[in-house]
Amino acid sequence: MDPTVTLELSVDRSSPVPLYFQLSQQLEAAIEHGTLTPGSLLGNEIELAARLGLSRPTVRQAIQSLVDKGLLVRRRGVGTQVVHSQVKRPLELSSLYDDLEAAGQRPATKVLVNAVVPATAEIAAALGVPEGSDVHRVERLRLAHGEPMAHLCNFIPPALLDLDTAQLETTGLYRMMRAAGITLHSARQTIGARAATPEEADRLAEEAGAPLLTMQRVTFDDTGRAVEYGTHTYRPTRYSFEFQLLVRP
Repeated sequence: MDPTVTLELSVDRSSPVPLYFQLSQQLEAAIEHGTLTPGSLLGNEIELAARLGLSRPTVRQAIQSLVDKGLLVRRRGVGTQVVHSQVKRPLELSSLYDDLEAAGQRPATKVLVNAVVPATAEIAAALGVPEGSDVHRVERLRLAHGEPMAHLCNFIPPALLDLDTAQLETTGLYRMMRAAGITLHSARQTIGARAATPEEADRLAEEAGAPLLTMQRVTFDDTGRAVEYGTHTYRPTRYSFEFQLLVRP
């Protein structure tokens, strides 16, 4: 059965908002709220168009806009299928692992690198250690429901905690820090965007040149010591940062 049949879909022809956008917004809301669950197959575009009194190109444009956002996928021989909704991360000191778990996204981790390396000038400045001194480099691919979400690269001062690879694949870095008695207090963070390199595109299942979200963060404990420097890339179709802005009195 087409799951959209149970949705109260409607369009306002007197509105200046394009009809395809009105439909896509309603379908997106149903996905975000869990009414259209991951794996659900949408019905035939012709039937949906007839039910709403819309043209087939209008329905196709609405569905394509959600495909472009990564909320739907067209599978040959299967149809149009709902995929997992985008994770919206609030701007607070939390880990991606915890955010994914809270969103019901079943996080998984592949550790790509877990090694001791000499600190470059950039890393040394971020962590407050001498340039060339040893730091731990931990590089991971974070997945949700088996799909890549982000590539995480963290640098940690030596002797801070035991960075066991098996444990890194089953839990988050911040959880490991808290378990080691480290009290995370604050962070300095920069968010940006850039085009994916061929290597990044292959790693995150995107096209080369596709836009990626970037984040650099230095995290401090309650003594003011830098305990982690991270430089991460995220798929914007599956992930976003959420801001709350207040008017200054």
